Order: sequence, then C-alpha cells, then structure tokens
Amino acid sequence: MPHYVRYDELPSTNTLMKQQAPTLPHATVIYTPKQTAGRGQKGNTWHAQPGMNATFSMLLKRLDIRATQQFVINEAVTLAIVDALAAWLPDGLAVKWPNDIYHGDSKLCGLLIEHSLDGAMIDYSVVGIGINVNQREWGNNAPNPTSLALITGQQANADEVMQRVCDAIEATCHAGLDSAMLHERYLSRLYRNDGNNHPWRLPDGTQFDASIAGVAPDGTLTLRHADGTLHDYAFQQVKHIINNNTL
Repeated sequence: MPHYVRYDELPSTNTLMKQQAPTLPHATVIYTPKQTAGRGQKGNTWHAQPGMNATFSMLLKRLDIRATQQFVINEAVTLAIVDALAAWLPDGLAVKWPNDIYHGDSKLCGLLIEHSLDGAMIDYSVVGIGINVNQREWGNNAPNPTSLALITGQQANADEVMQRVCDAIEATCHAGLDSAMLHERYLSRLYRNDGNNHPWRLPDGTQFDASIAGVAPDGTLTLRHADGTLHDYAFQQVKHIINNNTL
C-alpha cells in the first residue's frame, strides 16, 4: 500500500525522492501542492499552478527487472495511469511515446522515470508524475496542455487523483510485470498507432510522414516512412508534429 509524505512546497519531488530513496520503503510517495522546479524528460520543465494539480513522485523497489528491460516499468506505469484516470475520462486517453498521457491531441500528464542500477538489475525507480487536474491556463511555452477540469467541465480533487494513480501503479507492480502482456496493451494505447502516416520532425528540423511500426523492449520506436523503409529512433531523436508544434 502506498505511503504518502506531504510537503507544503518543494522544488522537485523527484530530486528529494532520489536523495532519500535508499532508506525509504517501496511505494513511498512524496507529494506537494506547490512544486517550483518540476522536471521532465531531457531537462524539460513542468509548470503547474500551486494547489491546482497532482505533482508527486513514487518509489518502486525490488521489481526484479534487468536494466536492459527497463522500458517495461514505463509501460506498466503509463498503463496504470490511464486505467486510473478512466474514472474521470472513460474515453479518449492515449500514451504518447514514450510516456506522456494524452487526451485527444492535448497533454494531460507527464512523467519522468529515473532508475538506479545494481549491476545488471534495476535497484529502484523514481517515478515523477505531474497530472493537470484543475489548471485552466498556461504560459505560451506550453503548446498543447489540457486538464481534467477543462475536459469534464468539473473540478476534481487532486489528492484523490494522485491516490487512484498510485494505487493502480502499486497494484500493477504487485501483480508482476508480465512484459509481453504489458507491451501489447501499451501498443494498443499508443497515440497515433493507427496504421496511418502522421507528421514527425528530427532534431535538425527535417520533417517527414511515417506510421508507427513498433516499440522495442528498450523503448526504441520503429517508424515506417512513407517510402516503406523502417527506421529506429531513441528518445528525443524524433518527435510528433501536432497542430504545427513539435511535441
């Protein structure tokens, strides 16, 4: 069962969790209504209005996962979040590779998962999660955000959202991470995994159309370009183009 530790304000729940992780038990959750320096993938920042959203980190320990198979934790966590958020949004949720949670073409939730290794095995994982719950306005540097309140037209309790998500993650881990089953579910929930070509952009600005052909156990994305050729991409090597924005 998750154990919750609340702070009135923190720069980053992931940073604090990483500092304390060796001495904390599995399923510890550090959360705060005011996170001032939330972090996303590859140094991106997560902007959240104080008291409006669910911003927290959860510690996962002793999952018996090899470092080479670490993406199964990504799949388990994202699917658990989708399952939990279905209580408010039964339709329209998807996982945008590798681990954002989308509703339609808008970002509802972001993740940052950081691992600590013990030889060839993962010792523990710190899962940082930011869910837009009641926020309705963002700065110009947030190109496509949405929230539960914007989608449903109703306020939600951010702590309840967090607890449902953490319960779902813990239940998924407790049941055992069946990589084959999780992978199939992940692919079925993958944003724009519909067999159609969609626009993408490389870091140098090159744009092209491609369809999703698969995701490898290490998280590598395989795209089928419009000419039929297959190309593999690691994190940040390719991004979706959504409403003329690169995301």
